[in-house]
Amino acid sequence: MSGYIEGVDREQITLFPERLEDWIGEDHPVRVIDAFVDALDLAEADVDRTTPAQTGRPGYHPSVLLKLFVYGYMNRVASNRRLEREAGRNVEVMWLTGRLVPDHKTIADFRKDNGPAIRRACARFVALCRQIGVLAAGSVAIGGSKMKGVNHRDRNFTAGKVKLRLGHLEQSAAQYLEEMERTDRQEQSEATLRKVDRLKEKLARVRQEVQRLQGIASVLAP
Repeated sequence: MSGYIEGVDREQITLFPERLEDWIGEDHPVRVIDAFVDALDLAEADVDRTTPAQTGRPGYHPSVLLKLFVYGYMNRVASNRRLEREAGRNVEVMWLTGRLVPDHKTIADFRKDNGPAIRRACARFVALCRQIGVLAAGSVAIGGSKMKGVNHRDRNFTAGKVKLRLGHLEQSAAQYLEEMERTDRQEQSEATLRKVDRLKEKLARVRQEVQRLQGIASVLAP
């Protein structure tokens, strides 16, 4: 491969391992998600399991799962299994969750238990991004609609405007959660069909083996 840009040798050992922090720039948008969720009062936001259980296996902190959902909403990651995969391979999500990889069932349970809180958090995050200009580059597609990142009207707030905008954003977030649920049902159905097919193949092999053994037994019978 001489004459080309070469990648890092996969077998190379480094004396000082790379940090996750080194992979995320100081102006990376994922830092906004991190700061936003950390600033939330999760109990006031009606997020479940804000107090850890005294017994049993420790669970994931709800802020970790909420960050995962806000990231998924902003990046249209529309299934629990895809969120699980992103947590295991996407360096942005690794940084966001501290390299924790919740399984898809844990993610699904959190969604079922905290749907309204997730919806409100996603809506408020988008509203915040519009206010501080994070979505200033062009427009962002959310829920099938186009929203302008920044304009002069976003600088003028009234209680009615804020309530109306948050209502629209919460509706968009609700559509995202419904899409996740539909996708999960479809993936689960497809997985079930594959499992059924594999089971049928095993049953067919069992029947063939039974017939073979019965044929041998009939030959050996006196």
